[in-house]
Amino acid sequence: MDVELEVVVLPVSDVDRAKQFYEGLGWREDADIVGGADFRIVQLTPPGSSCSISFGTGVTTMAPGSLQGLLLVTKDIEATRAEYVERGAPVSEVFHGPAGRFHPEDPSVRLPGPDPEGRSYQSHAVFSDPDGNGWVLQQITTRLPGR
Repeated sequence: MDVELEVVVLPVSDVDRAKQFYEGLGWREDADIVGGADFRIVQLTPPGSSCSISFGTGVTTMAPGSLQGLLLVTKDIEATRAEYVERGAPVSEVFHGPAGRFHPEDPSVRLPGPDPEGRSYQSHAVFSDPDGNGWVLQQITTRLPGR
């Protein structure tokens, strides 16, 4: 049976600020539903993605900013980084790491610039939303077998 990841819930402290940030990145608003003083849910989707994010009031008990390592995939990391920076996101410089012991959230193993061989899955940049939820941009031009 096939199943698809549809929505990831983000913990935020200010719904309007989060909505403005993600819309500023060019993400599409799918819904903004108010169900009384204690409930509001906003859903947005990155361009080209089949998975959305949602956040709001009365939506999650997670602490704002506690979600880390959310992965956004792009075919051109430098162009995506430039667009997000232009749109106001605090995106790091593009970096890569040594194969076999690299994790994009570990600054101690980051090497500057994109992967010199242009390999998929090797070039990254990171940023956080206004609450500190952490995102990783990853360049993939050729998927691993089975994907």
